[in-house]
Amino acid sequence: MIQGSALLRSPYHNKGSAFPPNERKDFKLYGLLPPNVQTMEMQVERAYRQYCSRTDALAKNTFMTSMKEQNEVLYYKLIQEHLKEMFGIIYTPTEGDAIQNFSKVFRKPEGCFLNIFDQDRVEDNLAQWGDPEDIDYIVVTDGEEILGIGDQGVGGILISVAKLVLTTLCAGIHPSRTLPVVLDCGTDNHQLLNDDLYLGLRWPRVRGKEYDEFVDKFVQSVRKLYPGAYLHFEDFGLTNARRILDKYRPEVACFNDDVQGTGVITLAAIMAGLHVSGLKFTDMRLVVFGSGTAGIGVADQVRDAISAESGKSKEDAAKQIWCVDRPGLLLKSQGEDLTIGQGPFARDDKEWQGKDHNDLLSVVEEVKPHVMIGTSTKPKAFTEEVVKEMSKHVERPIIFPLSNPTRLHEADPKDINEWSEGKALIATGSPFPPVEYNGRKYEVGIGLGTVLCRSRLLSDKMLVAAVKAIAAQSPALKDPDKGLVPDIIDVREISVHVAKAVIKQAIEENLATEKDIPENDADLEEWIREQMWEPRYRPFVRVDKEKASKYGRGELGVGGVRKEAKGPSPQ
Repeated sequence: MIQGSALLRSPYHNKGSAFPPNERKDFKLYGLLPPNVQTMEMQVERAYRQYCSRTDALAKNTFMTSMKEQNEVLYYKLIQEHLKEMFGIIYTPTEGDAIQNFSKVFRKPEGCFLNIFDQDRVEDNLAQWGDPEDIDYIVVTDGEEILGIGDQGVGGILISVAKLVLTTLCAGIHPSRTLPVVLDCGTDNHQLLNDDLYLGLRWPRVRGKEYDEFVDKFVQSVRKLYPGAYLHFEDFGLTNARRILDKYRPEVACFNDDVQGTGVITLAAIMAGLHVSGLKFTDMRLVVFGSGTAGIGVADQVRDAISAESGKSKEDAAKQIWCVDRPGLLLKSQGEDLTIGQGPFARDDKEWQGKDHNDLLSVVEEVKPHVMIGTSTKPKAFTEEVVKEMSKHVERPIIFPLSNPTRLHEADPKDINEWSEGKALIATGSPFPPVEYNGRKYEVGIGLGTVLCRSRLLSDKMLVAAVKAIAAQSPALKDPDKGLVPDIIDVREISVHVAKAVIKQAIEENLATEKDIPENDADLEEWIREQMWEPRYRPFVRVDKEKASKYGRGELGVGGVRKEAKGPSPQ
């Protein structure tokens, strides 16, 4: 096993001042650490004070990145203790600023960087991260549509890193069994192309056949090297996200957070909102403002749910949904200008003959929606006039400004609440504090189940099972003034319920490959909890190198360790 200064430099093993005397002796740490042995609680307190001393959000984000590079267990423990406060720092909106500044503040690489002009090395580059059983969860991006801030090129690696941090915090996926990946295909961001410090390919974004071959080379390499891994696509561009997902879903357990993830959690929130408002799902009218990857993903999930609930065809279910984009309402006459995903939601032109449909207010006046979703990245698009118009016709308007980061939200929840006179049911895409109206306060895990049961695929029914599990945990079911989705501080327990529902559905569809999965609900929940990683220091015992595990040798979660990989040995 590694020892001495090498042990202190390994973020997966480093305990810092918390190494007990016996481990300091056994692993040659005396003289390398101050003599006072401290508890993790003391370390968390010190780290939190240091965090609070940073003057702005980006500085706090940088501090947390530095901590992750030094002591990963302490990093996760600190966030776990202050999750609600730090969520917006380690993820949106601050992570978006960090991604934009990736090349400026870069200090140490994290994750796997794949180059479209070096496709012959894709398999070897991926092979460095372990043996087939070592990787459970992979997040990959091509950096084209990051968090509402657009093409960030190679800086997109940070969104892959951030998503995996959330899977560890929220679902208990072991951090050393995850792999963040960026597919560097160049960039169309001229600011990056003209920046001498930019670390990615200074080349216009490659598209077409060469791009498709690159993505396929990556997916097939993952299937070969890590056949049990769950593949998560993140922030791919509008023209690629859906078609890539549709192509590989029948082959591998994969998921696109923008196409499916946003839709799943939004549908769960809608279900809870409809319960509070006493409205049937089959009677609901929905307007989606922003018909890109996320917006159409929401529309897809809602359409499929209406179809399943009512027995309607998907075509008829889509008639309850009106999608608005930059030109206005999507219409069939727009033809080739519509994407593959937008096509099923385009309205017949005859319905709108002689009616204004070029702006959101006109559509709201005509449709009188019960639910309005914002995925447009157009700030302040949900104006006072729009919200008041919607509130005229609906007793409890359900309004979700979901665009990220916060500065791109369609409206502030406080304003929506005031304009609707406290009637609106609100959920947002980024954290906001609770809002008040007339003295009353209003509060604004799929991957885990797929990983644990080693599902061969992620089916539509497994997604529906996740939606229902999330909706069932809505605080608004008990108190209509509470949030429509569970609070972030309860996320690990919610993940257990979601994972249980997903696993049971996978078993029912004969997709689960893991053996001896408990059948009883209580036993299944306990089985899931036992496998969720917790940030605590494990005791170290010195053994001969030949007997040490990969974790003990410092090889798990570190590039350059696969036995079959080409090149010089890790020694």
